[in-house]
Formats: sequence, structure tokens, C-alpha cells
Amino acid sequence: MALRPTPPQTREQQLAARQAEQGEAFLREVDDALREDQTLLALKRYAKPVGAGLVLGLAALGGWLYWGHYQDQQAAQRAEQLTIAMDQIEASQNANATKVLDTLAADKSGASAVVAQLLQAGLLVQSGKAADAAKRYEAIAKQADAPQPYRDFATLRQVALSFDTMKPDAVVAALKPLAAPGGAWFGQAGELLAIAYLKQGKNDLAGPLFGAIAKDKDQPDSLRARARQMAGVLGFDAVDDIAPPAEMAPQAPAAAQPAAAPAQPAKPE
Repeated sequence: MALRPTPPQTREQQLAARQAEQGEAFLREVDDALREDQTLLALKRYAKPVGAGLVLGLAALGGWLYWGHYQDQQAAQRAEQLTIAMDQIEASQNANATKVLDTLAADKSGASAVVAQLLQAGLLVQSGKAADAAKRYEAIAKQADAPQPYRDFATLRQVALSFDTMKPDAVVAALKPLAAPGGAWFGQAGELLAIAYLKQGKNDLAGPLFGAIAKDKDQPDSLRARARQMAGVLGFDAVDDIAPPAEMAPQAPAAAQPAAAPAQPAKPE
């Protein structure tokens, strides 16, 4: 069946279609304008809080970066001051070193303050004030926020300076954690611990400990020699096991030389 051709629009229909298109275009413009007004209103309403938030965020970031940079600078300055103080101590300028160390120790800023306190205690030892130095070391060992290696060293020095006046039980309690084989202070702490065992009458603990120190090749030769002697006195072996030399293999007998051929008789002429 053939389709009928679409009849042409009349003048009224064309005007109606044009008005409809114009109406749709007007509505789109109104909608766009409304969206734009809403956007402007939102910007006016939230621009200040959002802008303030961005500013505060940037300020916080900048402050954090500045504080980190400031801390790095302060740490570098403290390290430089420690180096100066140690150079002065090496040059026997203890009075000047003490002034620098007093400032650093009073700052209480991390490890540098603890190192300064350790150096102060060392200067007290040099000046013959062992009792005052022992108290200073004891105070450092009790600082919960100090690095553990520094606290361990302070404990060892405090016990070494106060050993003659300390009870053996107190020495054992303080040094036993430091006298573990392989530890940083095994040799020095172990020797004092072994002597404390002797004072307690525990030769069965002192002897093996002296022997272990004597066999530890990482310890100073002088310390190993003392420990070897004490272990021997107590009847404990302190000599490193030495592998016996390999037995000499018996030499094979020398090959027999072939006998000389008998002389041929001379031919008659």
C-alpha cells in the first residue's frame, strides 16, 4: 500500500511550531540563568568558608614544614656544639667544655642532651669526683625517654664507679641484663657480674662467665687475659679449643734403583 504524502503545513501550523521552538529556547535560557544564579549564590555562601579552609590547610602545611626545618636546624646546631665540647675536652679545656655542655644538658632536647650529660659525668670522673659522677650516671640511667644504649652505658659506668660500696645482689640485678653474650657490654658488664658472683659465693656461675669472656675474640686482649686467669683459678677451662694437627701420612718407600747390569767379559783379541 503506497504511503500518502505528508500535506504541507499551513501558515497557522508554521507559526505555532515556531512559537513552540522559541518557547523551548526561552525555557532553556531561563534554566541556564537559574543554574548560573544558583552557582553564584553558592559561591557567595561558601566561598569564604572554603577559602578559609584552604588558607588554614596551607598555613598548617607551611607550619609543619617550617617546624621540621627548624628542628633539623636545631639538631644540627646541637650536634655542632657537642663536637666543639668534645674537641675542647680533648684539648684539656674542660672549663670551656663545661659551659657548652651545661647549655646542651639543660635543653633536654633528645639524644644531644643525654650525650651532654654523659660527657658532664665523664668530666666529673676526670676531676676526681667519682661519687658525683656515679649519681649523674644513675640519673641518666633512670631517664625513661633517653635512648636505651645511653641508659645501658650509664648503668655500667654507675656500677663500675660504685662497685666497692654496692651490695653484690644490687650489682647482679643491674648488670645481668647487660652481660648477655653478644651484647655491646658483655665483656665489661660480664667481668663485674662475675666478681659479684664470687662475692655471693657462686663460683659455679662466676667461672663459666669468666671462661666465656676469655673465649670471646671480640673482647680486648687485656680483658680476655684477666678472665682467662680467673677462670683457671676457679678450675674452669678458658682456652679455645684447638684442632689437633693432621697426622703426617707415612711416606712411601723410595723406589728401588734397578741393579746395574753385569760387566760383559772382554772379547779375546
